[in-house]
Amino acid sequence: MTGADARGGARRPVTGQADRFWDDLSEGDELIGPGVTISEAHLVNWAGLTGDWVSLHLDEQYAARTQFGRRIGHGPLTLALGLGLLTQTGYFGNVVAWLGLDEVRAKAPVYIGDTVHPEARLAAARATSKPDRGVWTLDYRVVNQDGAVVMTFRSSLLIRRRIG
Repeated sequence: MTGADARGGARRPVTGQADRFWDDLSEGDELIGPGVTISEAHLVNWAGLTGDWVSLHLDEQYAARTQFGRRIGHGPLTLALGLGLLTQTGYFGNVVAWLGLDEVRAKAPVYIGDTVHPEARLAAARATSKPDRGVWTLDYRVVNQDGAVVMTFRSSLLIRRRIG
């Protein structure tokens, strides 16, 4: 697709992929993703998707007798939301591969009605032996509406580098 826009400038196709590369972040940079309010649907859908039908997440009568006093969100759901919501920052369109996850810690429960969002700091950025790729290691925090950290973890990704 070529041509000019109404202002006479060159048009650039929108591909849905961000123009961010490994080179665009430096160690210590921070990304903050948008939030989501946890609903009944999140818990039921997560249970159906994963087979994690634990009563603490789905049975209000059972959960009322636990230390939490009510149902809580699945830990892996919170982790997945942290990873997924951070992609909305636009920095993950050039991921080559997800390399892994470490140091996962559930710090506080997530309840129906809580709003959580991810925050991540680039802990390490290293080049690889291939000049078109680098590795980002991010330290994540998932934070609720009160500013309490509900989960932490570290994740590493192989990212395309800007060539030229």
